[in-house]
Amino acid sequence: MTEANGQGKRVVLLDLDGTLTQSDPGIIACAVKAFEELGLPVPDDAEMHRFIGPAIIESFKRNHMPDDLLDEGVRIYREYYADKPVFDDPNNPGQKVPGRFYNRVYDGIPEQLNRLRAEGYYLAVATCKPEYQAKPVCDHFHLTELVDGVYGASTDNSRIDKDQVIRYCFEQIGFDKSAGDKALMVGDRWTDVDGAIACGLDCLGCRWGYAEPGELEQHGAYRVIDHVDELTAAVDEYFAR
Repeated sequence: MTEANGQGKRVVLLDLDGTLTQSDPGIIACAVKAFEELGLPVPDDAEMHRFIGPAIIESFKRNHMPDDLLDEGVRIYREYYADKPVFDDPNNPGQKVPGRFYNRVYDGIPEQLNRLRAEGYYLAVATCKPEYQAKPVCDHFHLTELVDGVYGASTDNSRIDKDQVIRYCFEQIGFDKSAGDKALMVGDRWTDVDGAIACGLDCLGCRWGYAEPGELEQHGAYRVIDHVDELTAAVDEYFAR
């Protein structure tokens, strides 16, 4: 892991859904399948878009899925998300893909990641998506080679919130604030902001994702940027403070 000018490590934690990838089609389609197969009413479109960010089980709870159906709902969601190729591939017309690939990388993200890596930052994807799902997504969209590590939630719901994922990431990479290491969370939802604050970090908000108006500011994002091409400059300004 690189250091800057003999100082501590400079770590940029990157959310995945809504920050690096436009993933709402696949996430929403798989969640709809879960509601339908359980015979439950499907929430409206605005509520379905709130599924991007939090752990899927938390979104099901918020939408009153009965406790005794939560595990089955998650199982159905994960089956369509990871395994069942039933959705039209937006990147390859005529092919069918599972929900995790019903997705695309935001324009300009690869260029921004390359610039950040070239400047010596350690780039870590930190997502509430289960890690076994996040890694294939990053592989498929060629993000893995642009970052230094991919860290996600556990499959047993013991690590599902963003602060838990951040702490897990820090353990894996040997992050040590007392040694001068510094980190910044980059994300598009309140979960990213709250998770960062819970870990004593700042969060750079991304308005191109799925936050509702005012959401990032209300939760305490230290700054919000509007466009992908502002990312590297905003990170540089933060670490130069």
